[in-house]
Amino acid sequence: MSALAALGRPLRLGFVGGAAPSMIGQVHRRGATLDNAFAVVAGALSRDAARGRAAAAEYGIAPDRAYATPEEMIAREAARPDGIEAVAIVTPNDLHHAQALAAIAAGLDVMLDKPMANSVAEAEDIARAAAARGVALGIAHAYSGYPMLREARALVAAGRIGALRMMQVEYFGSGLAARVEDAPDASRRWRLDPARSGPSLVLGDIGTHAHHLACFVAGEPFAAIGAEVGTLMPGRQVQDYAQARFRLAGGARGSMVLCQGAAGAENHILLRAFGAEGHLEWRHAAHNELRLAPLEGFPMILSRGHPGLSPAATRATRFRRTGHPEGLHEAFATLYLDLAEHAAARRLGIPPDPLSRDLPDATAGLQGMRFVEAVLRSSARDGAWESCAG
Repeated sequence: MSALAALGRPLRLGFVGGAAPSMIGQVHRRGATLDNAFAVVAGALSRDAARGRAAAAEYGIAPDRAYATPEEMIAREAARPDGIEAVAIVTPNDLHHAQALAAIAAGLDVMLDKPMANSVAEAEDIARAAAARGVALGIAHAYSGYPMLREARALVAAGRIGALRMMQVEYFGSGLAARVEDAPDASRRWRLDPARSGPSLVLGDIGTHAHHLACFVAGEPFAAIGAEVGTLMPGRQVQDYAQARFRLAGGARGSMVLCQGAAGAENHILLRAFGAEGHLEWRHAAHNELRLAPLEGFPMILSRGHPGLSPAATRATRFRRTGHPEGLHEAFATLYLDLAEHAAARRLGIPPDPLSRDLPDATAGLQGMRFVEAVLRSSARDGAWESCAG
């Protein structure tokens, strides 16, 4: 029996951030509640207290539990017998550090939207605090919640493609293909402000996702990277393009291209892993499938929900062999299910389900920030190799 099943109820969750026009807040909410792992009961949804209170109804939060600030929510919920047990932090990047530390200090388990922070030093603070307090901490690298990416990780670990030799990762979006800086709402778009979005928008926003996918499937971290980072749009103050070559800790080589200004691209993500005996290919546009091509024999398309897949992929699947697709909300739900399992196990003093250990945790978040800073150092040195180690 899982720890969450043994607990016998959903955990009580509070939200920090997420009021409209935020899109990702509602994605987190749906993911948190899909499997009845969490119940959203409180929130400090906006720095604009009136807007936060207005948004509470959309989250199913009672008016008396819609708070003006995260600090007020944490303090007042701690005084309740039915107070929150965890928080989801979906605020701009520059707020993650202080808000995560406040939640951890209160003994709350945390789901933190990516990137973990805006610097390695801030990420190290969060990781140390979580370890010292013993709370569960998840980073919302939701693509790793897709069943067929968990299958890819399991296949690489099982040696199905032989020793890993090469990886390729692409992540393209078109959100910055036009000059959005000239739009009427530009002043309210915090991602366009480097002081808020961090040292590199493209690396923090989509680069950390691509980095995590490569590490997740490979089962090992980056060792070193050589990269170029810049802007495609003339006069832009934030970076929207990066390309890199990397080496994994086990010696495999890789390449990565990232772009937020790719006109017409619709969240295109591609990952390929090449081993000595075959390769795997996963595309976000067909995320319910995984192509396995052995060196000898016929290529195969593995599909979510079929028997014979790994326990990790099966656990992340809700429809079994029906032909009904699953999507991003289910991927988020898998991460929240992982977090809830760790949180329940902590409360019951029992080990969590081993399959929940695929949750992107503080180590993954910290590795992501080391990746960002290594890429920026490399780019400043005209692409020279830089270590990604701590």
